[in-house]
Amino acid sequence: MLTMINKRVAIILLLLFTAHSWQSKAQSQLDAYIQEGFKNNQGLHQQSIQLERSLLALKEAKSLFLPNISLLGTYTKANGGRTIDLPIGDLMNPVYATLNQLTNSNNFPHIDNQSILLNPDNFYDAKFRTSLPLINAEIWYNQKIKKELITQQQAAVNVYKRELVKNIKSAYYQYYQAGKAVAIYNNAQLLVKENIRVNESLLKNGVRNNTALTRSQTEKQKIEAAITQASNNQLNAKAYFNFLLNRSLTSDIIIDTTYFSKQESVNTTSTNTREELVQLNTGIAAYKLAEKMQRSYLVPKLNTFLDLGSQGFNFDYNSKTQYYIWGVNLQWDLFAAGKNRYKSQQAKTDVASLQAQYSQTEQALQLQTEQSLNNYNTALSNYNSAKTQLALANKYYNDQLKVYKEGQLLYIELLDALNQLTNSELQLSLAQANVLTAAAEIERNQAAYPIN
Repeated sequence: MLTMINKRVAIILLLLFTAHSWQSKAQSQLDAYIQEGFKNNQGLHQQSIQLERSLLALKEAKSLFLPNISLLGTYTKANGGRTIDLPIGDLMNPVYATLNQLTNSNNFPHIDNQSILLNPDNFYDAKFRTSLPLINAEIWYNQKIKKELITQQQAAVNVYKRELVKNIKSAYYQYYQAGKAVAIYNNAQLLVKENIRVNESLLKNGVRNNTALTRSQTEKQKIEAAITQASNNQLNAKAYFNFLLNRSLTSDIIIDTTYFSKQESVNTTSTNTREELVQLNTGIAAYKLAEKMQRSYLVPKLNTFLDLGSQGFNFDYNSKTQYYIWGVNLQWDLFAAGKNRYKSQQAKTDVASLQAQYSQTEQALQLQTEQSLNNYNTALSNYNSAKTQLALANKYYNDQLKVYKEGQLLYIELLDALNQLTNSELQLSLAQANVLTAAAEIERNQAAYPIN
């Protein structure tokens, strides 16, 4: 019996303190899962789509500097409306009549007066218009703003990635700890079964009554229920981990190492590299550019254009219907009742608001880092305490078991020692997972994991 207990404790300690080469292998597998999460996570995919949208918006802003060619065309069919009356017949018919008399011929015909419709009837105008901005401050600032928004969205993607890294690591540790809990309860079940065997032997030899046997059988049922609960926790942990990786919720998780070492220390770095601050910085820069863009009404807009087309009646097309028109357009807003000034002031208040938010966020991130360091130190202290408690609980159980076999101890006292041993094993496993989770939280708050 003592040999079984010693082996059990040795196995647990081995699970916690295997050589560092195994840790490197586990870290490699965990990094592979993180990369899989980067590739498949749907939330990150949505952020990447937004980044792609920002890139396309920048391309659109750049295209505003290039020539724009359009095909324009009109066709009109008209009847009625204003006319221009030309008395050509009244002017020319007397002259033609005199000429016919002089020449004794009818070479000069009678001409009717003309009435020309002002609205063009059966008239078309088709042209290619090429336009190009020569001076336009608004589209220049618009391009600059779009560049800032790309940086901001890239920072948002990185924020999501870092949060995803932390969640994947925490879920991985949780799954590992849940599996350890199942193993611990299974080992406790073996000890209870051994106790049942011992009590049955003592009962047959008349050393004990059946009370201890009944109590040990009851404890066996309680541990079976605990195993069921621990197995359920393990299944839930597996489902959550696979959810983060966008895999089937029942996919197997590779734990290719039995070693998760505690981290003795963590680095303390500044939070100035946090992507949340980058987001706010780029937002401030974008609003400053927006403020300048609102003031750019002071700069006139100058465009040039060239029309190449054809116009005529009855769809005639020849050298006489063809034409070109080249010109420049100037727009200079001299008075707008203060509209542009008010817009500029609004952008100025947006800058001030974001600057205040930046200061608050910077303090909040520093607070998070300080709290995560305190949590890590507490988790590490609890881990060291749990190791000591496990060693003491193991010794206490061995001592109690020896006394119990000699008939000098009640079974309820032995059972209490067994429960202490099992709880100490669970606490050590949980404390170890808490240390790793706290380290992942520090890594997140310091933006330390390489995500590029």
